[in-house]
Amino acid sequence: MSIPTAGEAGKPRLPWQAPSPGEAPPRPSGPNTQSTAADQHYFQQIKGRVHRRLIERLNLSNLERVARDQVVDAIRKVVHDLISQEMIALNFDERELLVVQVLDEIFGLGPLEPLMQDADISDILVNTYKSIFIERHGRLEKTDVRFQDDKHLLQVIDRIVSAVGRRIDDSQPMVDARLPDGSRVNAIIKPLAIDGPHLSIRKFRRDALAAEDLLRYESATEPMVELLNGVIKARLNVLISGGTGAGKTTLLNIMSSFIPATERIVTIEDSAELQLRQPHVVRLETRPKNIEGTGEVPQRMLLVNALRMRPDRIIMGECRGPEAVDMLQAMNTGHDGSLTTLHANAPRDALSRLETMIAMASLDLPEKAMRQQIANAIHVVIQVSRLGDGTRKITNISEITGMEGDVITMQDIFVFERHGVGDGGAVMGHHKATGIRPKFADRLKAYGVDLAAMLFANADGHPAHERGHAAATPSWWR
Repeated sequence: MSIPTAGEAGKPRLPWQAPSPGEAPPRPSGPNTQSTAADQHYFQQIKGRVHRRLIERLNLSNLERVARDQVVDAIRKVVHDLISQEMIALNFDERELLVVQVLDEIFGLGPLEPLMQDADISDILVNTYKSIFIERHGRLEKTDVRFQDDKHLLQVIDRIVSAVGRRIDDSQPMVDARLPDGSRVNAIIKPLAIDGPHLSIRKFRRDALAAEDLLRYESATEPMVELLNGVIKARLNVLISGGTGAGKTTLLNIMSSFIPATERIVTIEDSAELQLRQPHVVRLETRPKNIEGTGEVPQRMLLVNALRMRPDRIIMGECRGPEAVDMLQAMNTGHDGSLTTLHANAPRDALSRLETMIAMASLDLPEKAMRQQIANAIHVVIQVSRLGDGTRKITNISEITGMEGDVITMQDIFVFERHGVGDGGAVMGHHKATGIRPKFADRLKAYGVDLAAMLFANADGHPAHERGHAAATPSWWR
């Protein structure tokens, strides 16, 4: 299909068509601006032609293997020749935009590349080729970015998964992967995704969050951060619980920063995304089945191997199945100070989920024995939540105190109390100590962590550091 040129009767001139005599030059326009669908369609056509012409001219079977700087000049030459031959008027900004987009098609994620470069965006959600949403500051927004068609989207998905040795096709229509920068990716295609391919990207923040950021964004208070620091130094076993996108991995990263640099740490993840700063870290990552249906290495197998690697601490990115049994055994047999996360809506729910995971191991343990394992292994449960206004907060720091009969006993040390909803839907509330001194306070002292008794005091009214209006949560606090 040829692009209409200026002068065709009855048809409006598109932004990149040559102006009529005396007409002002067109303003820059591209597919990420508020241009019309027709504008975007024609711009995509031009980009496709440049891409094809580039392949023909350079005689390359796979441009993705060529260094980026070697292709830039060739792309500019093709763009110049194309617009000259077809009399398409593009100003300098539009030509550069075209060059950048072709580079994104060859080396990056195509239309998603500008979203990947936006530091305020934390999630990119592709609901078929023509509907793309982002999460910014905890809230979802629809964008005007789109792919050309399903085939275009599938090409980008295949590029992502093949780079990490995985595949996606009719026999395996869903896959987890990660980008070179550590961002997590999930893709699902037909026949499981009825309307077409779907792609979800959880972006990776290059600069790990620090404890000070928890205070700055009011996700926790100073006494809470002081307690978390003490919990790590006293080698207590910690379970971080929360919903999807609530901030579990971010909090795990922050708490791991309190681990002394002299210790050997082994991390186990489905998709490696933890950012530990210590010098002695061994990172392990699971492997899915190959095309023959063999070769899978699950978390449980990695955990068994990690126990033979002389770890001082084991950090498991997320417990989601029978590996919970081995994790609890490790915590109970000398690998104290270990950390893990799981999906749950409350501290008590997290313990129920652990019981379910133990049952998945088919060990036929009595209910009381399962609960005894949990009570002996886990010392602290930390609940993180994403509130209705998009902010993330630590809502509970709870201690497991033991067993009473067949029931695991817990007590809250710090909680977040909600008061209502303010202007613009902001959640009103504050953190407070319950007034309970944890039983592990003596263990903290034995490890040289002497927390002041006032840390756990429940003073009347709201302390000075507690505010009624939550600050905006950064997009990278997850």
